[in-house]
Amino acid sequence: MTTATIRIQRNDETALRQAREGFVAAWKTGEEQDHVFSFASPEQLFSVLTPKRWTLIETLQKLGPSTYRSLSAALSRDVKRVHEDTAPLLEWGLVEVNDEGRIHVPYDVIHADFDLRSVA
Repeated sequence: MTTATIRIQRNDETALRQAREGFVAAWKTGEEQDHVFSFASPEQLFSVLTPKRWTLIETLQKLGPSTYRSLSAALSRDVKRVHEDTAPLLEWGLVEVNDEGRIHVPYDVIHADFDLRSVA
């Protein structure tokens, strides 16, 4: 099962350390590690993963590899708007285009992992 984890990490050093640990684990075991998407702030996260884009990802997970037209029909949205919403998801790697030119979510599970803490 392929898992992607979405995190908010304000500390660049922590993000780099975790990326390095994942690389070392993959190197030693030869096994693919979970994909981690780190955002610097909630604002950055929610600018990429808007409610409509989250729905797009959920719908694409249900449909499997799809054309923009079939995804647009499933979402009851304009093809142009779906294409616009897909662009940042492609840029971040949350969705991909397969060899047949269909867009798909390459992860079985997308897990969001972040805390909201008070300043002490």
